[in-house]
Amino acid sequence: MTAKTLLYVVLILLALAIILPLVWILITSFKTDGDAVRNPYALPNPISTDAYRTLAGGQQPIFLWLWNSFAAAAVQTILIVVTASMGAYALARMDFAGKRVVFGAIISTLLVPPVVFLIPNYLIVQNLGWLDTIWAITVPGAAGAFGIFFLRQFFVGLPVEIEEAARIDGAGDFRILLQVVLPLARPALATLAVLSFLNNWNDFLWPVYVLLSPENLTLQPGLSQLQGAYSTHFGIVMAGAVIASVPVLILFGIAQKQIVESVAGSAVKG
Repeated sequence: MTAKTLLYVVLILLALAIILPLVWILITSFKTDGDAVRNPYALPNPISTDAYRTLAGGQQPIFLWLWNSFAAAAVQTILIVVTASMGAYALARMDFAGKRVVFGAIISTLLVPPVVFLIPNYLIVQNLGWLDTIWAITVPGAAGAFGIFFLRQFFVGLPVEIEEAARIDGAGDFRILLQVVLPLARPALATLAVLSFLNNWNDFLWPVYVLLSPENLTLQPGLSQLQGAYSTHFGIVMAGAVIASVPVLILFGIAQKQIVESVAGSAVKG
């Protein structure tokens, strides 16, 4: 077996490991509870859409949770892209006292487990009166270290001559960032936006602590309520998981080209 053939075999196995669970979720969503328990790995027999009818019937406000998740993820993504782009540009291009120390302090926060910030962030949100609001699940994570580090590395790789030409024409730092740097960094911005959206979309622990009303829940903690204390309706749970995955797949399909360009550009620079 040649090295190329071995590589293809490994890639196929990895693809199957990722795709098969998704296929199983989709198949199970069209099963009855009895069929899901008796034949968990078989095709649905018969095909049932009861789970989707139940969710659409309004017994659980899943579409409200879906909207809450989309709104929260979109707001936090915008905040992260704005704050990260400004912070990254300052660290990449501007000279000021303590620049290395500031960058090192930002990077060091990546080594701290996110759960450590749970209680401090909760106390801050509580004192601001943001509990059970969209601000509780968007603002605390709006200035993450990863976004600053990711964009800074991309900005450092951009040709500085273009910015110098703009500065000669009278452009200031803010105008250079908006009209020169950010258009060149579209692939990196798109990648950061997708990663930020997914991080907020998939977040479960933090919304459980700060969202108190059922109508204000996001999708992930909301889906956990589809599982009863003494029984599990597998079809309904899997149907909810399918609905939760659709916006993510659409987002990735839209931003796929930019993400590939960002990865390819990073590889060339490396």
